[in-house]
Amino acid sequence: MTPVEALVVVDLQTAFVSGGEAVPDHERVVDRARLLLARARAAGAAVVQLQNDGPAGAADEPGTPGWELYLPPDVAGGEHVVRKTDDNGFEDTDLEDLLRGSGVRSLAVCGVLSEMCVMATARGALERGFRVVLPHDAHATYDVPAAPGISDVVPAAQASRVAEWALGDEVEIVARAHEVRFAAPAAGVGQTAV
Repeated sequence: MTPVEALVVVDLQTAFVSGGEAVPDHERVVDRARLLLARARAAGAAVVQLQNDGPAGAADEPGTPGWELYLPPDVAGGEHVVRKTDDNGFEDTDLEDLLRGSGVRSLAVCGVLSEMCVMATARGALERGFRVVLPHDAHATYDVPAAPGISDVVPAAQASRVAEWALGDEVEIVARAHEVRFAAPAAGVGQTAV
């Protein structure tokens, strides 16, 4: 596959990927995010971690242990953390400016929650003209609760797949994170894709 120039890690915060309230299969999504981070860093690709600022009392309320990023960003190495309050990581943030300022035209997206912030951020990237790659095994969500008279519980894996489908044919869905290749943005021409 054609390499991407950036990795956007969506809301990989302690509340969502550790402890009793973690998304099902949280070990997998953390493992795949680590793999993607390592490959993006090795290639000199841009790396941005989104961090959701939840409302007071929420698991991701700013300043609480659940709000903390699970995988530490390499800020000294040029990685960015973008705080957000909307599902779409581009809404009312400087994410687009960071990516464009780095020469990014294509990106991979991973993280949580598939049908909310991952999907909204991927769609936001598509709407702004970025090429988007979404590795199927690198995002996750919770089971959708039963709705009496409407449906039984929808398992998390199915909810994640529906979120991918809802993005339409513009997003490039790959089965596994290890299929995603990275390269430095145009400003870093001459580096090898990883």
